[in-house]
Amino acid sequence: MTLLERLKEAAGETQVKVQEPMKHHCTFQTGGPADYFVEVSSWRVLFTVLALLKEEGVPVTVLGKGSNVLVKEGGIRGAVVTLGEGFRQVRRDGNCLVVGAGAALSQMALAAMEASLLGVAFAGGIPGTFGGAVVMNAGAYGGELKDVLKEVTVLDQKLQVQTLPASALDLGYRHSNIIEKGYLVLEGVLELEEGDKEAIRAQMKDYAARRREKQPLEYASAGSTFKRPEGHFAGALIEQCGLKGYQVGGGAVSTKHAGFVVNLGQAKSDDLLAVIAHVQSVVLEQTGVALECEVKIIGED
Repeated sequence: MTLLERLKEAAGETQVKVQEPMKHHCTFQTGGPADYFVEVSSWRVLFTVLALLKEEGVPVTVLGKGSNVLVKEGGIRGAVVTLGEGFRQVRRDGNCLVVGAGAALSQMALAAMEASLLGVAFAGGIPGTFGGAVVMNAGAYGGELKDVLKEVTVLDQKLQVQTLPASALDLGYRHSNIIEKGYLVLEGVLELEEGDKEAIRAQMKDYAARRREKQPLEYASAGSTFKRPEGHFAGALIEQCGLKGYQVGGGAVSTKHAGFVVNLGQAKSDDLLAVIAHVQSVVLEQTGVALECEVKIIGED
């Protein structure tokens, strides 16, 4: 059997695509094709697919909603694996939420609100999945995942399941050790506090209104493009350097919030990369501050 036939046998005929454009799977809505794109529906299917790809020596990229990545025009060699329905469950366990790696952060925040649990309202507008949020210790409005994360169940490089306390993940500003350790997040447990449901709802509505007012949600993007440099705000530095609206092809610095590089409609990945590189160069030259990308750039030139 060919690799394609074996993948379809493991994951299901309709769950495997060949030369799949990554613009359909990333919030930047751009990027070249993946050799193979596989959606796995359960832990069992994931283990089977990863074991098969490892046996065949095929590189693997695991992707959630693609909300914090920019895929280059050459696409991704090997297989992109995304977590399907079996990884999208959120359930309450006392004052804890057990969250699947593929669950949307908006789903997680709504589940906490419905259970009158405090601690994750900040995540309601972050357009990613729980697994990706753990990897980058996602945060907003003064809250971070590490504030409420109790433990995480991961698959290690030997395809063994481990449950790790949050303290073992080296969580910091937009950082964890998950990628360097070669872990794949399967699910996690959040330890929350009892609160007032309507107060939590009001807080989430306030955060949503602030996002609509200040962020360029009308354009495709990957959220904040740059990490916050120590002692500064990336958006303020970029605006100070006169770069609001700077454009290459279909890519531009947002005129609404300079911390966002956006796809105006038909941007190529190369356009976005050129905008990012120019911003970094000008800000460094004019202010002496080196901006580090928060967005992960992957794929081939």
